[in-house]
Amino acid sequence: MTTLTEQLPAPAPAAGSARPVRRRRLVPYWLLLPGILWLLVFFAAPLVYQASTSVQTGSLEDGFRVTWHFATYWDALNQYYPQFLRSVGYAAIATVLCLGLGYPLAYLIAFRAGRWRHLLMILVIAPFFTSFLIRTLAWKTILSDGGPVVRTMDRLHILGLTDALGVTEGHRLLATPLAVVCGLTYNFLPFMILPLYTSLERIDGRLHEAASDLYARPLTIFRKVTLPLSMPGVVAGTLLTFIPAAGDYINAELLGSPDQKMIGNVIQSQFLRVLDYPTAAALSFILMAAILAMVTVYIRRSGTEELV
Repeated sequence: MTTLTEQLPAPAPAAGSARPVRRRRLVPYWLLLPGILWLLVFFAAPLVYQASTSVQTGSLEDGFRVTWHFATYWDALNQYYPQFLRSVGYAAIATVLCLGLGYPLAYLIAFRAGRWRHLLMILVIAPFFTSFLIRTLAWKTILSDGGPVVRTMDRLHILGLTDALGVTEGHRLLATPLAVVCGLTYNFLPFMILPLYTSLERIDGRLHEAASDLYARPLTIFRKVTLPLSMPGVVAGTLLTFIPAAGDYINAELLGSPDQKMIGNVIQSQFLRVLDYPTAAALSFILMAAILAMVTVYIRRSGTEELV
C-alpha cells in the first residue's frame, strides 16, 4: 500500500533556487577562464599573427603586406628540406638514446632504489637548476679538442671507427653530428626519465609477485608485465623528448658546424639576421605541421590514442 505522502506530487522548485544551481554549473567554466584567456593571448593570437606573416610579401624597408603568397611555403621547403630531414634524424636518434639510457635508470629508481629514491630523483632534475645555454657550453668544453674525452677515444681507436661511420671527422668531436646528438641527448634526458618513472612507479608490485608465482622468468615478467604497463610513460617520454629536440637550435649552434645546422637554426637566422619574416614564419608552420602529423601517427600506431 502507498501512503498519502507518496501519492502527492513533488513540490516544484522555487524560482529563486534555480539561480544557485545555475551558478554551480558555471563554476567549472569560470575556473577555466584564466587558462583560456592565457592561451588566447599568448598562443592563439601569436599563431594567427604568424600565419598572416607567412603569406606576406615585401621588404623591411618598404614594409610587408598580406598578399596571400602561399608559394613561400613551397619555396622554403624546397630550399631548406635538408635541414628538416637533419632535424628529424638528430631528434629521432637522441630520442632513442634517451629511451635506452632513461628506461633502466627509471626502472632502478622505481623498483630498486629504496631509500635512495628521492636522492636519485633530485639528481635527475638537478640539471634544470642550470641554464640550458650553460649546460650546452659545458659540453663544448667536455668535447673540446685535446680534452680527456677525445684523448681517451683516440687511444681506444674509437674515433677512427666513428670517422669511418661519418659521425665524426678529423679525429675530433666538436663540430660533428655526434657532438650535436650528444648535446641533445644530455639536455633532454630528464624529459624522458620523469614520465617513465611516473609510469613505472604506478605499477603494482603484486603483479610481479604473481608472475613469479607462475614461474615466469625476470625477462618474461618485464616483457609481459612491466613493459606493457609502462607504455604510456614511454609514449609521453618520447614525445616530450622528440618535439623540443626537433626544433632545438642551441646544440647545433654551439656543438656543430654549418654542416650540422638544424631547421631551428634556419628559422632563428631568418628571423634575426636575414630579416625575412615570411620565410621564417612559413618554416615555423611547416615544422609544426610535420611534428603534429608524425606525433599523431606515432600515437595511433602505439595504441595510446587516449593521450591525444
